[in-house]
Formats: sequence, structure tokens, C-alpha cells
Amino acid sequence: MTRQEFEELLGEMSSQLTEEVRENAAYRVPQTFENRVRTVLQSLAKDRRVKVDFAPHPHIFPDIVVGQFGIEVKVTNKDSWRSVANSVFEGTRDVNVRHIYILFGKMGGEPEVRWGRYEDCVMHVRTSHVPRFEVEIDPKESLFAKLGVSYEEFYKLPAEDKMRHIRKYARGRLSPGERLWWLEDTENQEHSLSLQVRLYMRLPQDEKRKLRAEAALLCPQIVGTSRTRNKYNDATLYLITYRGVLCPQARDLFSAGSVALRADETRGGLYIMRSLQDIEEEMRQAAETLEDALFVEYWGKSVAPRKRIKEWLQRADQHAKDWTPSKHLFLVP
Repeated sequence: MTRQEFEELLGEMSSQLTEEVRENAAYRVPQTFENRVRTVLQSLAKDRRVKVDFAPHPHIFPDIVVGQFGIEVKVTNKDSWRSVANSVFEGTRDVNVRHIYILFGKMGGEPEVRWGRYEDCVMHVRTSHVPRFEVEIDPKESLFAKLGVSYEEFYKLPAEDKMRHIRKYARGRLSPGERLWWLEDTENQEHSLSLQVRLYMRLPQDEKRKLRAEAALLCPQIVGTSRTRNKYNDATLYLITYRGVLCPQARDLFSAGSVALRADETRGGLYIMRSLQDIEEEMRQAAETLEDALFVEYWGKSVAPRKRIKEWLQRADQHAKDWTPSKHLFLVP
């Protein structure tokens, strides 16, 4: 079967299924609709000796495989042609499939079934624990046109190269003050944001120190004057997006008396400096252990672990106005 013949078959299937979904509300159930797609495909293609698997592996991509052709079935009860699709890594893709199509059942509004080429329908990446494609029938522009790479080229890339494309695309859509929370290059990411957000003030003291050190290291702008607007934004965003920790009062992290006077209860002096002096060892540990992707995200470049403290001091000196961090912090090698 040629690609043109298969697309003509998809057109026939869409027409028949459109009539059926308008008459039978049972097709609003995704599995029922998908099984009906298989039955109609087998019926319409019986003269072409097409054999349809009615019991495929539950995680195979796409849902229906016919030789070199594949159909990913989507159904929604909304009046919309958009849906979340598979992982950008496509780890379960059938290796024999060369041409993938979407067959979409829209059950909201006036029920209808349409089809489209998969590479033309992928139009966005939605982030959950793993970035996933979002598809739409007849979008204004495909995601791969935005990325400047074809779908087939993207599919053949190693996971780390795929993520470089996806992060670049995602960063281009961020509003001021927003950060990515998924940074890893691989499919088997070590980090995923917990569904249970914890309150900073309820954490044990050793964990508070560790988190403050990580946030301080990644965000040297915290040493700015009290008149510096939004100087704590990145630090608090790091805690919530990467560690799942909510800190309602940013001052609690670095300039409150509760942290500045922990090592020495004598009042006075520069509280931000005193609080950082108290967690120097934790900051050194963070410099040695935090993944490089975080420094690329927050500093804009990769920095070797042994050079991160020196780099931090240079950046902090630029942000501070009424003191010089390099003259007071990390004086002992």
C-alpha cells in the first residue's frame, strides 16, 4: 500500500466514524472509540489484506500499526482538536513504522472525526514529569517548523539533543520571572517535581541550611541592597520549581535575624553577609554536587565544580553595592 492509498483509507475511515460518533454516545469512551477504529480499519481495508492487531502492547506507539504505517488514536469530549500526546523521547515507538498519522475523535460540540499527519499535528510541548508533545488537527504551525528540524530528524536524535531543542523552545515562551523546572537531558530524569509541596518553615534545620545554600549559590543577586527589586525571586522559584518547597517569606532565607544570628547572637552588622558566612560549607557542598544543567539555567553557562565558588564571588561582587562579598566570604580555601 502506498502512502497516498493509506491516506485515502484514513479519509474513508474518518467519514464513516464521523457518522457513527454522531449516533452513538458510547464512542466518547477512549478505549471503545479506539477499538471501533480498529474494526473500521480492518473492514475498509479487507481487500488490501490488512491485518489489524486487536491486542497490542498497552504502551506501544503508535496505537495501531499496519506495516510501515501507524495510527495514533486521540479522542476528547471537549469541543477542541487539541490533545496531549506521547513523550518527546518516543521510547516505545514501533521501529517498523515510517509514517505516523493522528486519527482524532472530537466528541464535544458537533462530533466529528478527522485525520492528519503526525509531524504536521504536533504543535507544542507540555511539561509534566516528562515533556510530552501536544497535538492539534490543522494547527497554524507545527512544533518542528518552530524547532527548525523535521520530525524524522528529531526522532533519530539522542535524548540529550532532543532536550536541547525542547529547552530552547520552552525558554523562548517564558515570561519575565519564570523558570524551567525540567532541565535534564535524558529520558530517565533524576528529578521530577513532587505533587506534595512542602512549607519551608516546617523543614528540619539541616535541610533548610542545604536548600538556602543551593538557592544562594545559584542566585548571587541576593546580595543586592534592600532597595533591589525582585532580588529573591529566582531563589524562591528555585525552591518551589526544583525542590517542591514553598517559602512564603523570602526574607526568611537570607536576611532575617533567625538566619543571620544563628552562629552569633550578637545583633548588628550586615545580616545577609552573616547568614551566608554561616552556610559557607553547605554552599561549597552545593557547588560540588549540583548538576551542571542548573548553572547553565541560572548563570547562563557551564562552570566546572571546582570553579563555581570563584565564579559566584565574581558575580556577587557585581550585585553588591555597600559591601564586597569576596572580601568577607570563602576566605579559607
